[in-house]
Amino acid sequence: MGEINALDLKGMTTAALIGVFDTMLSMEVEVLAAPRKMDGERIVVSVSFAGKVMGSVNLLVSKIFARIITAAMLDMDEDEIEEDEEINDVMGELSNMIGGDLKSRFCDAGLKCELSIPTTTSGADFKIDVKGWAKHEIFVFGYQQHTALVEVYLKQGT
Repeated sequence: MGEINALDLKGMTTAALIGVFDTMLSMEVEVLAAPRKMDGERIVVSVSFAGKVMGSVNLLVSKIFARIITAAMLDMDEDEIEEDEEINDVMGELSNMIGGDLKSRFCDAGLKCELSIPTTTSGADFKIDVKGWAKHEIFVFGYQQHTALVEVYLKQGT
């Protein structure tokens, strides 16, 4: 049986995010060493894991970057996107793909788990506070002047 402390979480998360952005969006993202400040409207999409590994993966992007991602996914111009629902749907699907890639990697490591449906939170004045997890890491990725934060938190399940 796998153990969460043995996981190369940075390698797994980086491969998942870069792979999904490249394959689904034709966007070349890069790993950033230090976070860039994210002000204004932003979106957080999350999926959770349950099984031999429990936890969540959150993808946080600015509302502007979410619109760019949505346009790329739907093969549209940014000004053609009229509804927040379109953005939320695309961001949820993106989160699902990243979470699904991580789930597959966890299962390959002996940590069989299931993946929840995505949830979305948006706004300008909120903070995510995560406590009580055995493993918690934040990774920062950039695309042009935009930033994506990926937060993964895990604990051993049953």
